[in-house]
Amino acid sequence: MSEMKDEIILRGLKENNLKNIDLNIPKEKISVFTGLSGSGKSSVVFDTLATESRRQMTMNYPLYVRNQMPRYERPHADLMQNLSPVVVVEQRPIGGNSRSTVGTYMDIHPLIRLLFSRIGTPSIESATDFSSQSSFGRCPECSGYGEVVAPDLHKMIHFDKSLRDHAVKFKPLSPSGWQGRWMMTGGLFDPDKPIKDYSEEKRQLLLYGPPEGERVFAPFHTKNGPQDHEWDGLLPRFVRLYINRDISKLKQVSQDDVLAVSKHSLCQTCLGSGLNPKVLACRINGLNIAEYDQLELTELLEEMTKITEPLGESIALQAIPHIKQLVEMGLGYLSLSRKMGTLSGGEAQRVKIARHLGSSLNNITYIFDEPSAGLHPEEVDMLIRMLKSIKEQHNTVIVIEHDLSVIKAADEIIEMGPGAGASGGEVVYQGKLGGLQNSKAATTLNHNLKINKHLRDIKSYFTIERANHNNLKEISINIPGNVLVSICGVSGSGKSSLMMEAFPESYPETIMVDQGRIGISNRSTLATYMGIMDDLRSILSKETGQPVGLFSFNSIGACSFCEGKGVTKPDVAFADPVTVRCEACNGLRYSDEALSYRYRGKNIAEILDLTIDEALNYFDMTKILNRVNTLRDVGLGYLTLGQTTSSLSGGEVQRLKLASHLQKEGQIYLLDEPSLGLHRKDNGKLLDVFQNLVNKGNSVIIIEHNLDFIAASDWVIELGPGGGKQGGHIIFEGTPEEMLNAETLTARWLRDGVAEDFM
Repeated sequence: MSEMKDEIILRGLKENNLKNIDLNIPKEKISVFTGLSGSGKSSVVFDTLATESRRQMTMNYPLYVRNQMPRYERPHADLMQNLSPVVVVEQRPIGGNSRSTVGTYMDIHPLIRLLFSRIGTPSIESATDFSSQSSFGRCPECSGYGEVVAPDLHKMIHFDKSLRDHAVKFKPLSPSGWQGRWMMTGGLFDPDKPIKDYSEEKRQLLLYGPPEGERVFAPFHTKNGPQDHEWDGLLPRFVRLYINRDISKLKQVSQDDVLAVSKHSLCQTCLGSGLNPKVLACRINGLNIAEYDQLELTELLEEMTKITEPLGESIALQAIPHIKQLVEMGLGYLSLSRKMGTLSGGEAQRVKIARHLGSSLNNITYIFDEPSAGLHPEEVDMLIRMLKSIKEQHNTVIVIEHDLSVIKAADEIIEMGPGAGASGGEVVYQGKLGGLQNSKAATTLNHNLKINKHLRDIKSYFTIERANHNNLKEISINIPGNVLVSICGVSGSGKSSLMMEAFPESYPETIMVDQGRIGISNRSTLATYMGIMDDLRSILSKETGQPVGLFSFNSIGACSFCEGKGVTKPDVAFADPVTVRCEACNGLRYSDEALSYRYRGKNIAEILDLTIDEALNYFDMTKILNRVNTLRDVGLGYLTLGQTTSSLSGGEVQRLKLASHLQKEGQIYLLDEPSLGLHRKDNGKLLDVFQNLVNKGNSVIIIEHNLDFIAASDWVIELGPGGGKQGGHIIFEGTPEEMLNAETLTARWLRDGVAEDFM
């Protein structure tokens, strides 16, 4: 057998900003792609390799099946060979469907329901009846939601005000709606008297309606004269019209309006499980299914191993490997009932990874998008062991990553660059770790942590009293204001509970920049997101005397052939979909007429093609310059004004969000892992943004694992010591220098980082 080097062969890659590049990626190895944010890593890994592999996989199915599957377009490349099936573990947040839990996401919950239906006593035959979505299994009191929503009198009524003066805070029942007008004109109530001055009897009638068995009518004045309507009381009416009905079908009222004047309480019938009492009576070894759901996974494993009944044991054995996988990834403190939407970035990432690791297939390509995101340095070690174990099962591992310890664990390093955007898209380095030092790569392996010795004076504090959200143990803490503060700790230690839940409750004016994607349409551009598109259009309109709409590709200025999309998707029946650049406008999205008008020598398409850096020299309108400046400040100077927000990387999206908030001063900025998706070279730029913000009189608080940011802070707070039940305590507060002498996990890594300076 001839010695054949097995590798993925890619030739002539031109997707997005890729400059016609060639790459060979070794199989059954760990290859790490690194490089600045926007350098072309995702264009190679996701838009070329993963897309082509998925496209070819669907080719194995007959046409009528393929029509039901997602259709992939062939990436722009000359040759793509030796691909294997891919499993992609992306960073995107997991769909926050309110009913999606760890148990449903990991497919463990159906097995638990099956287990209860087969061996639980007293017996309930059907597995589907152990669900709050079945008509038998649903709690009759709360319809399976686990919570009862009831109107909150004090949120709904200003007792000091009169009806005319909007005593009722809920809009549909206030004077602006017909029901509110009827209460004022029907003669039952004095519209100008404060509610607190009503007699006891009148107040009861207003709030709760007439006594049991009596009915009261009041005229409502219509165009056709008065009509008698029955008055049933504010609260009963509210419950009937806005709580017991499917509110999503009502146009004038949103779920949020209703929740604003209601209180949630745990349903007492099912204790929050959403299940029928009959279902809750069925038990295995003394526990019912709701109690199973609440167990920490480590406790659940013990329960499952106690099952000896043969049928039950065979079902339990199917669930145990999935639960073990989560426990081995350090998530033993989660429970099956934990909602996916409440997990921190690092936790969600590991749950996703665990879901894929249960498989025993091999010769697969696993693609990870920054798997270290949201992980403490301590947990990155665990991640590396896991990547190696995937490789040992004869799989290929491809990772997009900036974390040095992950880069050091790779068999092959591929750095994209040299810059970002139009100045990226080339392979700057490919090879082993050793050769990186002498290459032109931006990634360097010897890295010095700079501990901040020039601390700002602390003059004010934000105070949180006895916070007990999720796993927080009655925390009271003073967080310094007008300085740079880092909040750190392992996954699940309570960082998000403290900062994203408890903190904004006390300081609702906080500007929160989280990791969620921004609403993305392929028509949203940097200029529209930053709110300057209208200004660009009105400048052109003033200059040329043409209507503003002529300079919009969503309006009369659109190229009529592609309707302003810039591309056309011809119908190619059952072949792969094809996106073709529009021949009429050459991809510019505008009509010839729109493109014939100019401002300072450029038409609208050329203006949108300016990079942020170029735009600073082109415009002189203050508002535009200010906004464009903030984009440059967060290190996005290489992007163009017309770049679509849907084409940005995770790190770019986070910085764009930050830029859109930067126009304010004297604010509290709270950022959730701002280093996400950033190369260390970009970290410096972002740190400068934070330091400048603080210098201008703002408070900046970041939740961060990145030691560069922690070392540069004025103040550090660490939560822990572990995750879940083991977390929720404050284990350190002080300066980075004081932290060097502390005995916490982060302190140990900080010391290591400083020690490397002297090697």
